[in-house]
Amino acid sequence: MNIIPFPKRTEWPDLLARPVQSTQQIEAAVAPILEQVRTGGDAALIELAQKFDKIDLSATGLEIPVSELDAAESELSDELKAAIRQAYQNIRTFHERQKQPIEKIETMPGVVCWRRSVGIEKVGLYIPGGTAPLFSTVLMLGVPAQLAGCRDVVLCTPSNNPAIYFAAKLVGVTKVFRIGGAQAIAAMAYGTETVPQVYKIFGPGNQYVTAAKMLVAKEGMAIDMPAGPSEVAVYADDSAVPAFVAADLLSQAEHGADSQVLLVSTSKRLIELVNLVLPTQLSRLSRRDLAAKALANSKAILVDTQEEAIDLLNAYAAEHLILSIKNAETVAEQIVNAGSIFLGNYTPESAGDYASGTNHTLPTNGFARAYSGVSLDSFVKKITVQHITPEGLQNLGPVVEAMAEAESLDAHKRAVSLRLASLAEINPV
Repeated sequence: MNIIPFPKRTEWPDLLARPVQSTQQIEAAVAPILEQVRTGGDAALIELAQKFDKIDLSATGLEIPVSELDAAESELSDELKAAIRQAYQNIRTFHERQKQPIEKIETMPGVVCWRRSVGIEKVGLYIPGGTAPLFSTVLMLGVPAQLAGCRDVVLCTPSNNPAIYFAAKLVGVTKVFRIGGAQAIAAMAYGTETVPQVYKIFGPGNQYVTAAKMLVAKEGMAIDMPAGPSEVAVYADDSAVPAFVAADLLSQAEHGADSQVLLVSTSKRLIELVNLVLPTQLSRLSRRDLAAKALANSKAILVDTQEEAIDLLNAYAAEHLILSIKNAETVAEQIVNAGSIFLGNYTPESAGDYASGTNHTLPTNGFARAYSGVSLDSFVKKITVQHITPEGLQNLGPVVEAMAEAESLDAHKRAVSLRLASLAEINPV
């Protein structure tokens, strides 16, 4: 990794900038696909699958039958099934505690307000194909959807990996379709003869899938969050184990050539030791070519003080932030911009990716400054409710009348005044 010693704060914006992605050309390629699916429905999906994936969906059908989903279990080892079930349980335990009981609050005598959580009725999950079958993402998205009580959970994936099917059945997905790419996003956004339209779309994907999500969001479709290539920042001091730090950096780098890896330290010795062990670990990876390209674009930044490191990390707003330092929990309290934080030498980021319980669907590209990762809240709506008694209206009414009159909204005032007058007739002073 390229070592950058003691950069000035004025240099931070350029230093921390993500690789520039030209979206205009990608969106120009995606927009016609969305329109083709919107107007052509199932026929368009079949044509696009043949064009991009060389698959004849007219022969196999768009929807994966229940019998095929059921058969997936027998294709997996007992060890993997046990691991998936344990991950499911941990994720469920963590997300279940995010439920909030209804609390009725009396803001003044006779005026009671509360809110309740209601599951989004129809949600769509996208799971990409490719060389890494992300059955873990099925759990990360499916478990909170299940807990939220979403009525219809639609999953689109071009992958036929049995672990994806097994996880889909475990989380209660209602329909699975063998559709990939931007056309899958279009199918869930607009609906076709076979694929139901959903109200919110979740899930990762390549730059074309991401562009499709952003384009349908402009049309009013809700999506989980803006997303880009995966990234990790590691803040390590001399208490860190260099081999552990190298392994964490590589665990993100192997996602793809556009992934970004950042190492921050107050110790030059630590950075040098990490650089020494990186080549050996890299050489053992099956995806070493992709990881090597990601590392070529990554940086190791040497800073003077812990305070400077914290400021730098908050400016970067990493998707994943690993704190391999002595006072990790104390420093974590000072981090205000991060998707998910991992504390100490024995908390690898990959634990959060799979099975510790937290969600791995997180904001990238600096969006952690304003966005949270996926949680139970992502799959529910919060509906406020209020109930005002006659006494309450007599207490609150004059306040509303005065404010409405000041805003020149006469009908607003009258809606209150009529009720107050009727109460005066019933209970004259």
